[in-house]
Amino acid sequence: MKKSFIYLTVAASLLSVGCSDDFLDPQRDTSVISTRDIAEFSPDNPDLIIGTLEGIYSYMMNDRSITTQHFEFGQKGIDIWTDMVSGDMALKGSGYGWYDNTANLLVTTDYTRLENRIIWQYYYKVISSANEVIASVGGNDASPEDETIRYTLGQAKALRAYGYFYLAQLLQRGYDANQPILPFIDGDVNIPSKVPASRIYESIVGDLNSAITLLDGYNRDAKHKVNKSVAQGLLAYTYAAMGDYQNARLMADAVITTGGFPLTTRAQSAYPGAGSGFNDAATASWMWGYDITEAMGQQLINWWGQMDYYTYSYQSAGDYKVIDDALYAQIPANDIRKSQFSTTAGDTYLMPLNKFFDPARQFQQQYIISTDYIYMRVDEMYLLSAEAAAKSGDEAAAKARLVELLSLRYATAAQAQDYANPLSGQALQDAIYLQTRIEFWGEGKTYLALKRNRATITRGTNHLFRAGQTFSYNQDELSFQIPQLEMNNNPAITEQN
Repeated sequence: MKKSFIYLTVAASLLSVGCSDDFLDPQRDTSVISTRDIAEFSPDNPDLIIGTLEGIYSYMMNDRSITTQHFEFGQKGIDIWTDMVSGDMALKGSGYGWYDNTANLLVTTDYTRLENRIIWQYYYKVISSANEVIASVGGNDASPEDETIRYTLGQAKALRAYGYFYLAQLLQRGYDANQPILPFIDGDVNIPSKVPASRIYESIVGDLNSAITLLDGYNRDAKHKVNKSVAQGLLAYTYAAMGDYQNARLMADAVITTGGFPLTTRAQSAYPGAGSGFNDAATASWMWGYDITEAMGQQLINWWGQMDYYTYSYQSAGDYKVIDDALYAQIPANDIRKSQFSTTAGDTYLMPLNKFFDPARQFQQQYIISTDYIYMRVDEMYLLSAEAAAKSGDEAAAKARLVELLSLRYATAAQAQDYANPLSGQALQDAIYLQTRIEFWGEGKTYLALKRNRATITRGTNHLFRAGQTFSYNQDELSFQIPQLEMNNNPAITEQN
C-alpha cells in the first residue's frame, strides 16, 4: 500500500504540470514533490525515483494530459498525425473533424494549430521529467552502484533521448547538423534559444550509448519499460537519421542477434492467422509496448478508438482512416499484408480491419479498452539493417535481411528471393523503403522513413484532402512547427526552422 501511494503521488506531481510559459524550466514547482526532495530521500527510498519514472511511462499513453482534445493520447496520438502527414494513411471520411487539419496539411504550415503545441509540450515534458530522474540519482555523469538505481538511470537517459529524437524528426525538414533547431535542457544547462542539430544529436547518441551500458543485464517486468534492446533500437534510428549507416546497421544487427525477439510470423500478420491483431504486448516480436488493461479505464479517446472499427469510437463512426490506395496497389497478391485491409465496398474499404482489431471482432463492441499499444517491434530492425546495408554498399547483406522478412510475408521463400535478388542500386533502396511503408503501416514509422530517405510522396485518390498532390520530404507541409505558445513566450526564438 505504501509503495502504491508513493507511485501515485509522484506520477500525479509529474502530470500536474500545466501548459504555462515556463514548462521548459527544469527548476519549476512540481506542486507535490521536488527534485531536491527526491534526491534527498531516494537513498533510503528508491521508490520515489521509480515512481517518477513510472509517471513518464504512464504519460506516454495517457489521454488529454495537455488539452481536452480527442486526438491527444500520448505517443500513439502523434503516430496518427505523422502517418497522415506522410501520406500513407488517408483520411477518407470526417464525421467529427478531429483530423481534418492534419490530413489537409494545415497543422504543419500553421504554428497556431493546437497539434503543434501538443507535440512540443509532450516531448519536452518527457525530457524535463527524465531530467528530474537523472538529477535525483546524481546527474548526467552518475555511475550508481545500486543495480535498481542504475537501471532507472538507464531508462531515464533513453527516454530523454527518445524525446529529443522525435522533436528533431518532427520539426527539422531534413537532417542538417549545423542548423539550429531546438532549445536544449539536460539538467546541467538550460539553453532557451535553438541549438544546432549537432548538439541535439550528440546528446541523443550520448544518452543512448550510456543507457545501453547501464541497462546491460536488466530484465524488465513489463514491456512498457525501456531495456537494452529498445535503447539499441532507438540508437539505430538515430544513426540512420544522421546518415551514419555503418553504426545504424551495427545497432540494428545487435538487436537482432542478442535481443531474443523473433520476427512477426506470417500468421500473426493478418486475420485469421493465429496470434494476429497487433493488439497484444505479449507478442514475441514486440520490443516495446504498453499492456493496457480494463482497470485503466481507457475508452473512446484512445488510439484504438481512432483506428479500430470494432472499438466504440471514431473509426467506426465516421472518421475513417484507411491505407492510401496507391500504396495498397503496390502490395502484390501473394503478400499476406494485402489481406490486412478490407476490400468490402463502402465505409470500411481499405480500413485495416485485419491488422488492428479487438479480438472479439464485433462492430463497436470494445468499449473499455484492453487492446495494447505497440511502440517498437524487431521487424523494424531487419528493415533498418537492410536499409543501412544498401546505403553503405553492402547490397548482398541488404537483400539477405530483406528476404528474411519477406519470406514470412510472401507465400513462399522463393518468391521473396525472386523479388529481392534482381535489385541493386537505387532500385534496392527504393524497394526497402516501400517494404518499410507496407510493413509498418499505421504504426507511426512511415514518417521517420520518409525523412531519412529524403523521399517524395504522391497521394493516392482516396484522400479527403489534397488527393493526387505531390510533396517532397523537405517541404513546409511535411514538418511540424514550433508552437505559437513558445514563440510568444520565448524571446530567444524568433523564427521557425
